[in-house]
Amino acid sequence: MNTEETPKKSLNFIEQMVENDLQEGRNDGRIQTRFPPEPNGYLHIGHAKAICLDFGIAQNYGGVCNLRFDDTNPTKEDVEYVDAIKEDIQWFGYQWGNVYYASDYFQQLWDLAVQMIKAGLAYVDEQSSEEIAKQKGTPTQAGTESPYRNRPVEESLTLFQKMSNGEFPEGSLTLRAKIDMASPNMHFRDPIMYRIITSHPHHRTGYTWKVYPMYDFAHGQSDYFEGVTHSLCTLEFEVHRPLYDWYIDKLILIENGKLKIENDSCPSDNFQFSILNSQLMYRPRQTEFNRLNITYTVMSKRKMLQLIQEGLVSGWDDPRMPTICGLRRRGYTPAAIHNFVDKIGYTKFDGVIDYALLEHSAREVLNATATRISVVLDPVKLTITNYPEGQTELLEAINNPENEAEGTHEVHFSKHLYIEREDFNENPPKGYFRLSPNNEVRLKNAYIIKCTDFRKDENGNVAEIFAEYLPQTKSGLPESNRKVKGTIHWVDAEKNLPAEVRLYDKLFTVENPSEDERDFRELLNPDSLKVISNARAELFVKDAKPLQNLQFQRIGYFNVDLDSTAEHLVFNRTVSLKDGFKQKKAA
Repeated sequence: MNTEETPKKSLNFIEQMVENDLQEGRNDGRIQTRFPPEPNGYLHIGHAKAICLDFGIAQNYGGVCNLRFDDTNPTKEDVEYVDAIKEDIQWFGYQWGNVYYASDYFQQLWDLAVQMIKAGLAYVDEQSSEEIAKQKGTPTQAGTESPYRNRPVEESLTLFQKMSNGEFPEGSLTLRAKIDMASPNMHFRDPIMYRIITSHPHHRTGYTWKVYPMYDFAHGQSDYFEGVTHSLCTLEFEVHRPLYDWYIDKLILIENGKLKIENDSCPSDNFQFSILNSQLMYRPRQTEFNRLNITYTVMSKRKMLQLIQEGLVSGWDDPRMPTICGLRRRGYTPAAIHNFVDKIGYTKFDGVIDYALLEHSAREVLNATATRISVVLDPVKLTITNYPEGQTELLEAINNPENEAEGTHEVHFSKHLYIEREDFNENPPKGYFRLSPNNEVRLKNAYIIKCTDFRKDENGNVAEIFAEYLPQTKSGLPESNRKVKGTIHWVDAEKNLPAEVRLYDKLFTVENPSEDERDFRELLNPDSLKVISNARAELFVKDAKPLQNLQFQRIGYFNVDLDSTAEHLVFNRTVSLKDGFKQKKAA
């Protein structure tokens, strides 16, 4: 009897924080997280790390994770992105508790802004964004106050109402919080709370609103409205946290009547929040972790959109893209990405992860799950001269040697086969163990053969290889254990399916394209996609379904592309069999 216990997985710093909170009874033992994407593009592998954390924490500690779309910028947002984000989350195997939108709170946020104006904590500024930026100062030099900073409350209230009515051109006025233009935290130097947007409808509210809250104003308040206990963000939001807390402080004071409000006859007299959380003194706790950066990729949605718009990739789901839908189409599975995220973990230190680790994580999962088949990418004819003409034999092929429960399938074998052109060499170098004149190899799942001759075409290329088979070398027969140094794969020349195979590689030629001074488009890998149009696959794959994972024997891991049909099979290479990450570790 094995008495050894499975070692407990060590907790990351966020899991440890959650466990400490539970032990201390914080928030009455309630755990609530949220995944808050902006619906301005498709999710990428970096978001996958956040998804696993936000949903995983809730799942592991009996809490709830809500999905909230931070839709405060109508010029970049679309319902297409909303639908795609939902699909990606569910593909990972997670389900949100509720779906919320920052736009659900537009009225409450507007009401709060009015109350802050009344309390002397916000003012309408008529300067351009360029002028405001110049007055911000530097981290070592205080900013200068806006000439509108001390305008009368009544005037700011009236102007804000007119902004909301659409009486001013887009970009002509802003509402700014009045905090501290000398603060060492640049985000406290009178940040913009609202701007005018009239040129583009919101994907949910249309043209109802003419002013929209800035992300920093809406984000923390939305967490508060929803009752989020653990607000998990990447490290770049660490400097934003004090501002989120400042806004929430003012909200709590206003709610409890502890902040002096003047001019009660001004707009928004009926100030009232429809707050989902009933504990007024509750506060979300924001904690930051390192974001995910991977070599040979760009994570910028702007750059990814540029690649799409300029036709440099086929779309958001191009298998070379770091988007979740792109990785899914390429053949990555939820388990493979979870495996990757588990390996990189969560820390407080930013860094760049080697792309080879992502591939290695996929290989580990696919090796245990992918069905093995034979596909010949560059076929050359092999004729078994001593095999009966017209005879076809059914041989047994193991579906997955890592899992006997997956069973076997049958493959056709006859006198005429196809093998890989690179598996034959008429003048083999030392150490070459594949097929060559007078040399023996084993045909995978079949017989040992010996090359007897070959012929070339008029261009000097090998057109046909001739060999004899050894009938007693099939598995289960007397000479099946005969030793040979090489094994090659094959398909029957008559019983096969034509296929298109897309060989994908890294999208960029440099490790960190975002830090390269050259235009990132100049760094694209010209060999990131090679299309093989004349491959031959065994008949077993005729019923393969889109996104099904397969291992092409001796070649790599592939899946069935969404373009694939019964008449025209299309496969995408997920990763090769060669594991660059293991080689680097060994070195």
